[in-house]
Amino acid sequence: MEPGKRGGKPCIRGLRITVIDVLEYLASGMSAEEILADFPDLTAEDVRACLAFAADRERRLWAVPPT
Repeated sequence: MEPGKRGGKPCIRGLRITVIDVLEYLASGMSAEEILADFPDLTAEDVRACLAFAADRERRLWAVPPT
C-alpha cells in the first residue's frame, strides 16, 4: 500500500493494479488465464496472492472478539 497510489489501496508488486481489481475480475467470472492475458505484467502467483490476501483479511475480520 502506498498512500499516493490508487488511493492507498493494496496494489500488486508496486504496479497500479489493485488487489480489489483482480478480485472483482474473478468475481465477475473472468478466469485467471483471462486476467493474465489482459494484464501481461501479472503472474499466476500474483492472482493467487490476491486470493490469499482476501482470505487473510477475512480470517482476521472474524478473529476479532465480540464486544
